Amino acid sequence: MVKVDDYEVPEGLYYSKEWTWVKIENGKARIGITDYAQKQLREVVFAELPEVGDEIVKGEPFGTVESVKSVSDLVAPINGKIEEVNEEVVDNPQIINEDPYGEGWLILVSPSNLDEDLKTLMSFEESVEWHKELAKES
Repeated sequence: MVKVDDYEVPEGLYYSKEWTWVKIENGKARIGITDYAQKQLREVVFAELPEVGDEIVKGEPFGTVESVKSVSDLVAPINGKIEEVNEEVVDNPQIINEDPYGEGWLILVSPSNLDEDLKTLMSFEESVEWHKELAKES
């Protein structure tokens, strides 16, 4: 885990510029939003997530998170089919603020073209550099 400014960037994940992270687990992809995103949103009060069996399309919204500040689309970092939805986040959306890389994960996906999709995401090292740029701007 590296901290860039006040933002945590864990190793072993892939990152999108739409503020999501992807963790590969036994051929499946667990997806959530980054620490940077949850801190920008501030207090998350509502999460709308897709249903098990739904397809997500890379670059397309798959749900929303609402905070006291705004409503933001959740943009799919990969293509695939939803295997599991974190119902705990739907019931208690503040978990996203408390533990964005752990208990605050959003969906588990069976990727349809993982190797190709991962090529378009940032590695840990690339994400650290990106976060350094974001920190300069804020």
